[in-house]
Amino acid sequence: MPEEMNTDRLKVGVVGAGNWGTAIADLLGKKGLSVDLWAYEKEVVDSIRENRKNSLYLKGYTLSNNIRPSNDLERVVTEKDILVTSVPSHFLRDIAQRISTRISQQTVIVSASKGIETRTHLTMSGVLKEVFADIPEKNITVLSGPSFAKEVADNTPTAVTVASMDTEVGRFVQHVFAAPYFRVYTSDDIIGVELGGAVKNIIAIAAGIVDGLGLGLNTRAALITRGLAEVGRLGLKLGANPHTFSGLAGIGDLLLTCTGALSRNHTVGKQIGAGKPLDEILSDMKMVAEGVRTAESVYNLCRRLDVDMPICRETYHILYENLSPKAALQRLMARDLKQEREDG
Repeated sequence: MPEEMNTDRLKVGVVGAGNWGTAIADLLGKKGLSVDLWAYEKEVVDSIRENRKNSLYLKGYTLSNNIRPSNDLERVVTEKDILVTSVPSHFLRDIAQRISTRISQQTVIVSASKGIETRTHLTMSGVLKEVFADIPEKNITVLSGPSFAKEVADNTPTAVTVASMDTEVGRFVQHVFAAPYFRVYTSDDIIGVELGGAVKNIIAIAAGIVDGLGLGLNTRAALITRGLAEVGRLGLKLGANPHTFSGLAGIGDLLLTCTGALSRNHTVGKQIGAGKPLDEILSDMKMVAEGVRTAESVYNLCRRLDVDMPICRETYHILYENLSPKAALQRLMARDLKQEREDG
């Protein structure tokens, strides 16, 4: 990590040119940084190089001239001061393994992917720490919060959190990403920030189902509130700071994803509530709705840890066992009555 806070000459790589990775690259490019952006698809590289547009994942936006798109993964990650990972969670381990020998020990990693690995139940920083064993743990950070890619690309005022175990590294990333329309806070609660960003996608699917069923605002408000309780319960079990869930990476991201029309997870849930089969919904989507995979990870994780997460559990049964949304709702409403602050 550079010793000084001057970010003008930093070498930056962004791995993943979906809508969020592209928006991050554009944010940093507009700040004057030179950004190498890796895309899997040749058509994305060609589109950005020729037209300054990502016509596949972030339509309608002219991107910074400081972005250098490439299909060459090794070139994008080699000799970088900062490397942002923004690939779907189920691809992260494979991508990380491919680049692990190319990354300098001084590189600061910023994880911008949200999810929990299905097999290991690791968060994304956990995967990176495992694969990047030669990189100091303090150099692996997490960026999360309520931030739809299209609105960031549109310079809409946005606030997020960067989590780091090292104060100096956290402040460094904070200053690299901060812009007049992009406010960055710091946190030392990596696990809490990551759990907030991952589990909210499951709750967003459930909120979408509620809207698809036409159940009204009372139901959605109750679901979001009790969903936040589930995130906090899992976080407490895994050592997170409970205050994290009342912040940007907790309730902030949850509210956005459960109510915003740009939310892919909410959209999936809404279509399920309206009666559309999941496989048909997913086949029509270009981008990943992380909550579908995370639902399986969290379902198995909470069973292993003996953490009661009824909304996440019923959402899993809807997605993976064809439980009808109405039956899931009935099961949730028929649970034993208890105090609101009581576990479960």
